[in-house]
Amino acid sequence: MKKVKVIVLRTAGTNCDYETEYAFQLANADVELVHINQLISRQKKLVDYKILAIPGGFSYGDDIASGKILANEVRYRLLDSLEKFVGAGKLVIGICNGFQVLVNMRLLPGFDDKIDKTQYSTLSFNDSGKFEARWIYLKNTNKSKCPFVHYKTKVGMIYLPIAHGEGKFITKNNKILEKIKNNDQIVFKYVMPNGKEGSYPWNPNGSNLAIAGICNARGNVLGMMPHPERFLTKYNHPHWTRGNLPEEGDGFAIFRNAVSYASDAL
Repeated sequence: MKKVKVIVLRTAGTNCDYETEYAFQLANADVELVHINQLISRQKKLVDYKILAIPGGFSYGDDIASGKILANEVRYRLLDSLEKFVGAGKLVIGICNGFQVLVNMRLLPGFDDKIDKTQYSTLSFNDSGKFEARWIYLKNTNKSKCPFVHYKTKVGMIYLPIAHGEGKFITKNNKILEKIKNNDQIVFKYVMPNGKEGSYPWNPNGSNLAIAGICNARGNVLGMMPHPERFLTKYNHPHWTRGNLPEEGDGFAIFRNAVSYASDAL
């Protein structure tokens, strides 16, 4: 069987591209690291892939705002190919800085398959006023829409690392927030160990509704602040020497679901 082709987009300042590449390789995908300039110059074509991943890091030094420059570059130079990619039902995942890129390019919250004309949401400075780098609990609250968390393995409550200074998810107004909620577009929420929402430090940045990740209305575009690619096996866990952990890390199911879905459905 032909392997699913995945493109991991990189540029100056990207620093999680190799981990993301490895995550998809573990899920048995054919993965390529591709620089943004290779897409712009048409050396590589987005249409040739089934999954697009925008990894974490500090693209272009996060000048202006986190992910803003890369978002504008994609939006103004690759708009047509990106909208066709999403419109065909292909998968997109943006992790940490990649999530910031997706909201700044207006692909999220994505109330249709096209890039929104208005920027309805952003990821702003953490309420703590500092860079948050630690492990947190997440709960999948998406009912059935997003294949990243539902296709083969139902992702429930998981434990993942965060590393960001601008992770507070906010919307233009409360109507937009309610629309995201009512559309079943909230995928992950920050929670306490008992699975309930809590204040800081359990919600590490003060996000509205404790949102840690959302998908578009169709469900094939996922943005999330925590790093699933950093917990693929038990050896990535900070307590791996202290307990009888399962071999598979909590983040791996997200990548396996994506590859399985792309292999079966696209």
